[in-house]
Amino acid sequence: MNEQQQQQPGRMRQDCLGMLRDCVSEKAREHFRNSRIEFLKGLRTFIDHRIDHLSRAGQKGSSVPVE
Repeated sequence: MNEQQQQQPGRMRQDCLGMLRDCVSEKAREHFRNSRIEFLKGLRTFIDHRIDHLSRAGQKGSSVPVE
């Protein structure tokens, strides 16, 4: 990696994506796009599950009358 690429890390990523677009068929790009969507849906499901779990955890216990 040369000095210019170190100063612009986003530029290297753009170059790699450009090469991928040039070398990969439209069908393959569609599969990659769908896989990103499915990955994000998985994250959403995981986060929703954790929120439900933590919400229920706060409701445990019982009330004790104090005299």
